Amino acid sequence: MVVSQDPALDEAEDGRRARRDRNRDAVVDALLELYAAGNLAPSSDEVAARAGLSSRSLFRYFTDVDDLSRAAIARQQERMRPLFDLVVEPDAPLGRRIEALAEQRARLFEGIGSTGYVTRMRAPFQPIVAEQLTQSRSLLRAQIRRLLAEELANLDPGVAASKLAAADVLCSFESYRLLRDDQGLSRSKATTVLAAALAALFAQESR
Repeated sequence: MVVSQDPALDEAEDGRRARRDRNRDAVVDALLELYAAGNLAPSSDEVAARAGLSSRSLFRYFTDVDDLSRAAIARQQERMRPLFDLVVEPDAPLGRRIEALAEQRARLFEGIGSTGYVTRMRAPFQPIVAEQLTQSRSLLRAQIRRLLAEELANLDPGVAASKLAAADVLCSFESYRLLRDDQGLSRSKATTVLAAALAALFAQESR
């Protein structure tokens, strides 16, 4: 490792690195802001303008638009990490566990917002994004499996697998957004509908 003997050069290099990091963060934040505003496919000019940079300088920090999209999706997922937590006692009554699950998914999917659509649009064409999406879905599916472990254990394995699959679909981003966007339900009403559907799916197991 070569160590510089000139503190001024080291300080200048640190300054350039810090400026590069700030600009890179500004570009990612700009893209996420455009997504949040409903622009799911902004041009590089739009992103640069939002970040306060020139279009030409944009690609000093990212290889291409796909590289930028991956960084933005990763940033949003990291921001949303605390919303993945599901706080409810594992031995709570089934109804309370279901309510907690529905409330958690509503918080998470509202927080993810338009980035969720972009992730699903990009996944078929970008393996890294597809892998991120697969990991998130696997995490959320495992969460349901743990939450409803007692009810699932009392079922025939084939029936348990079918009910888990159905619960996973009900609790998905896609299903929630259909309730909110296609059905025009409020967040509160969508949460209530989701909880009711889950309760009906596991009605016999709660008796």
